[in-house]
Amino acid sequence: MQAQEILRSLRLPEFDDLSQFFRNLPASALVGIGAFAAVVAYWFASRPRAVKPPCDLRMQSEEVEGLAGARRSVIGDSPQLLTHYYDDARTMYEVFRRGFSISENGPCLGFRKPKQPYQWLSYKEVAERAEALGSGLLRQGCKPSTKQFIGVFAQNRPEWIISELACYTYSMVVVPLYDTLGPGAIRYIVNTADISTVICDKPEKARILLDHVERRETPGLSSIILMDPFEKELTERGRRCGVRIQTMQEVEDCGRESRHVPVPPRPEDLSIVCFTSGTTGNPKGAMLTHGNVVADFSGFLKVTEVSRPPL
Repeated sequence: MQAQEILRSLRLPEFDDLSQFFRNLPASALVGIGAFAAVVAYWFASRPRAVKPPCDLRMQSEEVEGLAGARRSVIGDSPQLLTHYYDDARTMYEVFRRGFSISENGPCLGFRKPKQPYQWLSYKEVAERAEALGSGLLRQGCKPSTKQFIGVFAQNRPEWIISELACYTYSMVVVPLYDTLGPGAIRYIVNTADISTVICDKPEKARILLDHVERRETPGLSSIILMDPFEKELTERGRRCGVRIQTMQEVEDCGRESRHVPVPPRPEDLSIVCFTSGTTGNPKGAMLTHGNVVADFSGFLKVTEVSRPPL
């Protein structure tokens, strides 16, 4: 008997019950219900449509003939592997120049302090600083060659990208260094990649590098360039162990006095060497060519081309 009463209480209301319910509501409540219903109806009518997948999600790859176990994406328009998306952007240097061109010198690098609006550097400003920095590196003995490795020991910031672009402008290779590597791994990478110049963001990182030099663990390191200001004591410490300490601004000014014509890389040229943290032994360097990097984000552009406007 009790179960029947519970089921009876859970039954759907009949039309007469609903009519009586709405008749008893005040006019303001009825207006609110109507407005809510209108908002819901509008949302259903105008909500973004689901993006159509670029291929059948149940069959996203196909076997490569003649290569056991190898598969390739079905999105490609030809059996050839995708190497680039735009004919005029086959290296990282050309990618930047294309952005410069199609944006008509638009905003390139943005930065901000906490709770502050973004400040932007234009493509022209970034290109000018990159050429000045690269020219300054060349004037101080670096070579415009894929055998010239430049370390960058900094957090993400505009100067990181400017340093990277400076290397690409003159066919040099970037080797990122980061805090979590630990001092032993940093020493190993500097020696393995034969790095003579490291660009740092903060004086604390320069001191880490000088510790190794003073212990004669990194004899090839001869130049440290700092993005942030530093005390004269750091310059003196570097001089005592044969390492030149400079600000990034000083190197850029040096480059402006002796500007070099860019020496752009080729797609098959090395662009960056990313070392692992070395948790199972010495760090291993992943050597990526310009073609490797361009092919990677070209694949992303290919997959997403149905859901974005052309560039």
